[in-house]
Amino acid sequence: MSSGNTVQSAAVSRIGQRRQVVIPKRVFDALKLRAGDFVEVSAEGGHLRMRPKRLVDIGDDTLTASDAILVRRGEAEIKAGRSKPWRTVKDELGR
Repeated sequence: MSSGNTVQSAAVSRIGQRRQVVIPKRVFDALKLRAGDFVEVSAEGGHLRMRPKRLVDIGDDTLTASDAILVRRGEAEIKAGRSKPWRTVKDELGR
């Protein structure tokens, strides 16, 4: 298990009835994992290997640099309390 962090000691885990494996807390924390994260699982030379994996969908939902600036600007407006409820915006747009 490696993502730049080295875990000094081994930990024993058990495989459940549905092939589920619990990642020991100290390993989980050392790798900065969170519930819902993905891991890549492979078998190499008789060893089981698990690596944290980040999945990115590069479809149409990817923000452009200018979109990202607009999103950050909008978040700043919300944090500063300068936002309107959607109902008000919709009314102003005549929808």
